[in-house]
Amino acid sequence: MTTRNPYAFHVRPDMRQGLASEVPLPTRLVSNEEFPPLPQTAAQRRVEDRILAEAARLAPRLGLHRRDFLRTSGGMATSLLAMNAVFGRFFDVLPVEAAEPSAFRERKGDAFFIFDVQLHYVGAGYDPNNDEAARKGVTKMGLLGLRRNSRRLNPTLAGDQGTLADLAWSNMVKEVFFDSETDIGLISTPPGPYPQEAVVPPKEMTHIRDEINRVTQSRRMLAHGLITPQLGQADLDFMNEQAAVLKVDAWKGYTGAAPKGFDRGWFVDDEKIAYPMLERARKLGVKRICLHKGLPLGPVADYNHPRDVIKAARDFPDLDFLLYHAGLLTVPRTAAADVPWTTEFCQMKKKEPALTNIYMELGSTFGQLATTNPTACAHLLGQVIDAFGADHVLWGTDSIWYGTPQWQIEAFRRFEIPQALIDAHGYKPLTQGLPDPHEDDVSRRGPRPQPPLLRLGSRLALHPLPSGERAG
Repeated sequence: MTTRNPYAFHVRPDMRQGLASEVPLPTRLVSNEEFPPLPQTAAQRRVEDRILAEAARLAPRLGLHRRDFLRTSGGMATSLLAMNAVFGRFFDVLPVEAAEPSAFRERKGDAFFIFDVQLHYVGAGYDPNNDEAARKGVTKMGLLGLRRNSRRLNPTLAGDQGTLADLAWSNMVKEVFFDSETDIGLISTPPGPYPQEAVVPPKEMTHIRDEINRVTQSRRMLAHGLITPQLGQADLDFMNEQAAVLKVDAWKGYTGAAPKGFDRGWFVDDEKIAYPMLERARKLGVKRICLHKGLPLGPVADYNHPRDVIKAARDFPDLDFLLYHAGLLTVPRTAAADVPWTTEFCQMKKKEPALTNIYMELGSTFGQLATTNPTACAHLLGQVIDAFGADHVLWGTDSIWYGTPQWQIEAFRRFEIPQALIDAHGYKPLTQGLPDPHEDDVSRRGPRPQPPLLRLGSRLALHPLPSGERAG
């Protein structure tokens, strides 16, 4: 239990701070210092080369430069076709869609409601003296590195040094609501030394939520409050304030991240440490507990394992437990069906069929697996749907670390579990769209209301084109 976290982020000589690409799908992993990114694999490099070569062939036929072509639906189709050529058929896409926008639109189908339950930005006042660097916490420079992508594939950006404005709330709004089909989002935050000093403190998260909803005259954004039960009574008092004054929509906790003064994390089934917090959440009527589970951060990896959620969910059946990152330990390097931590947790859940209050969220998990190891992605999706049900799998993207979430939306819309895996493991075929846990609070709607968004856009003076950047 006291073994230090071997999966914690450490700067390696082969890491490159700030990697940008013309291609619509990332062809290597990025990290916000919550986890170490894997180096680009040989297969990912082949995907990248195929995308660029095919774009260079098709773009002149359509009267476009390569970079402009890659920003179109043809660029996305080309990227998915390249993934299929290298990894096997995982994406439902046809060659005609790369050359004919009308074919892409027709096969895309009708729009559906998209609620992204994990969005991020960096508050302007976070860690002004860079104290988190000495504490080995989440640093501003580490977060900024998520937006400083290599200019190798986009030479015109060579002079762009990147600033924290790339991670500001206004850019998050642009990339999420204007550059993607997302309807509603939930603002979250990486941890800080204390909850009031998080990357985005709850007071700021709820303020941004309220401003966005006020300007759009609709409920477009929700916001997390923070729970840090190791702080005892101070945490309970802060929960009271967040619920009564800030009106937070759900709680976010990092079981692996130790607050300042602690050398390890906490378990949500700890009756002494965590249960007073859960009882207070119940009393306050804010009954959604979102926990970072998987992608280990903090001094001891094991506190990020999802196993402790089973007992807590059993003891608090009226609370909902949302496991961010679906408990994924790390991106597997093989095609085996054993997805580290997630497979184990799914097996634990199947032994508890009466539990209906655990949800699995896909932020970072889908984006990383789909572009690095699609076979592992298929196994994970098949297993979480089998163990928890499709109505307990939640859409999240961890944007803006990966730039606009639109590439993840397009990839998920087209992703298929191969028939061979369905036959071998009994997985259910995927259907479009995943339900969200707030359906009792947010009614399903049709197309996004343009006038309120245009009002918001005029306030922000948003650039009309997606940036193509990924914050990692």
